Amino acid sequence: MYTSDRQPTALIVDDEPQIVDFLQMGFAYEGFRVVVATNGPDAVQAAAAQRPDIIILDIMLPGFDGLEATRQIRRGQDVAIIMLTAKEDVDDRVIGLDLGADDYVTKPFAFKELMARVRAVLRRHGNNVTDLLSFQGITLDRGTRVVTRDNQLVELTPREFDLLELLLMHPRQVLTRDVILARVWGYDYVGDDNIIEVYIRHLREKLNDNPPRLLQTVRGVGYTLRG
Repeated sequence: MYTSDRQPTALIVDDEPQIVDFLQMGFAYEGFRVVVATNGPDAVQAAAAQRPDIIILDIMLPGFDGLEATRQIRRGQDVAIIMLTAKEDVDDRVIGLDLGADDYVTKPFAFKELMARVRAVLRRHGNNVTDLLSFQGITLDRGTRVVTRDNQLVELTPREFDLLELLLMHPRQVLTRDVILARVWGYDYVGDDNIIEVYIRHLREKLNDNPPRLLQTVRGVGYTLRG
């Protein structure tokens, strides 16, 4: 994601353990160093001490809420802030934006939507980001959602695109089935994990990877891109 050699830092502020775990895993896989706070006062302290590149900040927090945290953080730094809100919290979203939040995402949300907003916000703050992922002749453009292999257009469904994007972010690394389900299908997905095998098969067909040499199965573990 970043073109800089410096590892970016994300501050995750939420008091729901499931969401914290989901975001920690997701941002770590995106290459971020992750810091966590679970209440308003700790969020303000962590923002000052860690100087994060991006803050993902829930509005409903113990101590004091995300609106007050935003107000205090904005006194000292111009860090990128994305707020997490409930669908009905229209007034809170407006107040948050007026206080200096850059964007908001409503719960429940897909991680890919959050990351798209993160990339857009970071660009506006002048951070170096790239939308291009490449490996072994495959190129994926996150901005245009165009995929090519050896300069030939590859037509993918949205879910196939998301799965390939995740694999391209971590070439040669084995991604477990649990990681793939959480990142591509969402932390609240309930269903048969055999769905992954179906989409892996689709990707192999569309990437002309039969028999599979590029997208490999690691039995009992998960999948990896190798070349």
